[in-house]
Amino acid sequence: MTALQFELPPELAAAHPRADRDRSRLLVARPSGIEHAVFAELEAFLHPGDLLVVNTSATLAAALDGRRADGRALTVHFATALDDGRWIVELRPAADATGPLPDIAAGERVRLPDGVTLTVLEPAAPAPGVTRLWLAEVGVEGGVEHYLARHGRPIRYGYLDGDVPLANYQTVFARDPGSAEMPSAGRPFTAELVAGLVAAGIALAPITLHTGVSSQEAGEPPMPERFTVPAATARLVNSTRAAGGRVVAVGTTVTRALESAADRSGRVRPAAGWTELVLGPNRPARVVGGLITGWHAPGASHLQLLQAVAGTPLVAAAYEAALRERYLWHEFGDSCLLLP
Repeated sequence: MTALQFELPPELAAAHPRADRDRSRLLVARPSGIEHAVFAELEAFLHPGDLLVVNTSATLAAALDGRRADGRALTVHFATALDDGRWIVELRPAADATGPLPDIAAGERVRLPDGVTLTVLEPAAPAPGVTRLWLAEVGVEGGVEHYLARHGRPIRYGYLDGDVPLANYQTVFARDPGSAEMPSAGRPFTAELVAGLVAAGIALAPITLHTGVSSQEAGEPPMPERFTVPAATARLVNSTRAAGGRVVAVGTTVTRALESAADRSGRVRPAAGWTELVLGPNRPARVVGGLITGWHAPGASHLQLLQAVAGTPLVAAAYEAALRERYLWHEFGDSCLLLP
């Protein structure tokens, strides 16, 4: 097994969310070895003066049922809101179907609830020849986010036992609606856990990065994503590193945002806009010195980001141990703390 090549037994997919979020399992991987804990014990593996950076993006009810002109049902996944009011969407054949519709054409109109129409414009290809995602216009008063709040539901992952209420997709840090899929690394945190970390001298700072439909198909790179690194967070990151503390990103989303705001020396500046940064062998992390993350599927582009932060040997050791100890995978699964 390497960090990018392994088989995931289907029974290791987390099929439902835990009610006691901070009791999920936590694997801690350091060069000195692997330890097993529960997430509520996170404080034991951090030091006073460390900084946790968290994502304040909230998950949208981003899935809607609709009908094509010939009456066939489909499901629309609203992935990303663009600056000009258009959206990137994924069109699927039925409520619980997997895979994109193969016969969508530019100009097609889709009927949505409450008399709203979505017009398909052109492919929004993340890679040459890929037509899974489309640019679309949606004419609705009050904005699409408010419309989704009234009529939408969360995007349902195929390995779940049933529908999951939107509240289960939100983290304790969620403030700014905009993510199509949950920034899941923050899910095991509770208010009590956060209070304990702060009391122990471990600081927290926010960024915002809105995730799109992040479950890329094989060979697809990460899509551009909207992000904000506030000035106060940039100052905290720089002062933490200058004082010898560790900057620990809560999730790949936080890592992408911070590294997008960093210069070649690793100094972070306030930033806002769109990032196309892809971390990996040709672009290692410059700022992030630790990472809290979930367990990613074989071949996922997220694994290259983990390697960019922690190195291939440590990531491989963590995944070997997680498979051996039967950790649970995916958004509602267990967690990993990488401390290179």
